[in-house]
Amino acid sequence: MYAVTDPTTGEVTETCPTASDADVAAAVTAAHEAAAWGRTSTVAERAALLRRLGDLHTEHRDRLAASIVREMGKPLAEAEGEVGFCADIYHYYADHAAEFLADEPLPVTSGPGSAVVRRAPVGVLLGIMPWNFPAYQVARFAAPNLALGNTVVLKHAPQCPATAALLERLFAEAGLPAGAYVNVYATNEQVATVIADPRVRGVSLTGSERAGAAVAEIAGRHLKKVVLELGGSDPFLLLSTDDLDAVVEAAVAARLDNTGQACNAAKRFIVVEEWYEAFTERFTARLLAGATGAPLSSVAAAEHLARQVDEAVAQGATLHSEGERHGAYFPPGVLTGLTTEHTAARQELFGPVATVFPAADEDDAVRIANDTPYGLGSYVFTTDPAQADRVADRIEAGMVFVNGVGAEGAELPFGGIKRSGFGRELGRAGIEEFVNKKLIRTIR
Repeated sequence: MYAVTDPTTGEVTETCPTASDADVAAAVTAAHEAAAWGRTSTVAERAALLRRLGDLHTEHRDRLAASIVREMGKPLAEAEGEVGFCADIYHYYADHAAEFLADEPLPVTSGPGSAVVRRAPVGVLLGIMPWNFPAYQVARFAAPNLALGNTVVLKHAPQCPATAALLERLFAEAGLPAGAYVNVYATNEQVATVIADPRVRGVSLTGSERAGAAVAEIAGRHLKKVVLELGGSDPFLLLSTDDLDAVVEAAVAARLDNTGQACNAAKRFIVVEEWYEAFTERFTARLLAGATGAPLSSVAAAEHLARQVDEAVAQGATLHSEGERHGAYFPPGVLTGLTTEHTAARQELFGPVATVFPAADEDDAVRIANDTPYGLGSYVFTTDPAQADRVADRIEAGMVFVNGVGAEGAELPFGGIKRSGFGRELGRAGIEEFVNKKLIRTIR
C-alpha cells in the first residue's frame, strides 16, 4: 500500500510495510503519553522547537525537495519552494505562539470579579495528509498544534512514505519528545480505529470529498472535532483590466501551479464579454506554451482527467490542446463552449486543463462563479476598487484574492465552505481549531 512510484516512469522504486494493528496502537499510546509534555512545557520551549524545525527544513531542503519530486512528480523548483514555505510556517508559529496563547481577559458585566480565557491543548490529534504537497500540508497542520501543546499522529498519503519518514526524522532531530509527532503507515480500516480511540481528540484531513465524508462520519459518531480541507474548483473572474498580458500571466500561473494539482488553483476562468475573446486567445496560447514538462502524480490521475475532458467534449465543449497524453504526462489544455450545465463545470479538474466561460456582466460573472458545489478560493481581477470589494463580498468561498495569485502566507487563514470543507489552517485561526478555550472566572 505504501510505495514510491516514480511518475515519470511508473516504476516502483521503494516500498514500506503497512503498519500492523500493534504498530498503530503503539503510535496512539506514544502520542497519548507525550501529551503530558504538551500540558507541562512552556510556550517558549515549544516555540524554540518549532524554530529549530523550521531551520532543519531549510538545511535539508534539497533532500526533502528531491523526495517530493520522486514521489509525485512536482517540478524541482516548486518542490524547493514548498519546503521554503514550510520553514516560514514553523518560524511564524514560533514567533507568534506566545501572542496567540496569552490569557484573554474578558470584561465582566454580570457581577464582581474577573475572567480570562486560557487556551490549552486538547491532547492527541490525527492528521490525514494528501500527496500533492507532501511537506507543506504537514506543516500547516502540525505547526500550530505543536505550538499549542497537542501531539500528532500523522497518516500520510500512501504514495509519500519516504517523505513521511524523512519528516518524522526532522521532528525528532528538532528535539520534540518521543510521541509528540508519530508517523504511521496505517490502512483506512486502521484509521477508523484511531478516530474511534477515546484518547484521540480531533482529526484534520486534507483530501477528497469522499475521504472527508467518510472521516467526518466516523468522527461524528465518536464526538470528535474535525477540520476538513477538500477539493476546489476556484473561479478566476476578469471584470476589467488595463494590462491584459499581466492578467493572462497571472491566470496561467494560477492554473499551472503544481502542474494543476492544487485544491486552490484557479480552474474556472470567467471573463466578461468585452475581454472574453482577447483573453481566451492569449490565455490559450500562453497556457499551451507554459507546459512544465512534469508529469501528473500518477497514471491513474492522468487517466481520470482524460475521462473528464473526454466527457466535456462529448457534451459539446471544445478542447484546445497540443501534444498527446502518455503515461502520467498530460498536455495543458483549455475547454471552451461550456455552460454551468456541463458536467465539467461542476467537477474539479485536477491537472493542467482550464475551463473558460463568457459572462455578460458583473452579476453574470458572480452567478457563474457561485454555481458550483465547491467554495475554497477565488480570484477577482478588476481596475475598480469598489467593484473588487463588492464582488469579493458576494463570492461564496473561504478565500478571495484580488488582482493577484500565489498570495498565500503563513499568517493568512486557509480554508473553504460548501463541499470544500470547513475549519481553517494557518494564521491565528489555525491555532484556534483544536484548543480548549477554558474560562477562568474569579469572584474575589
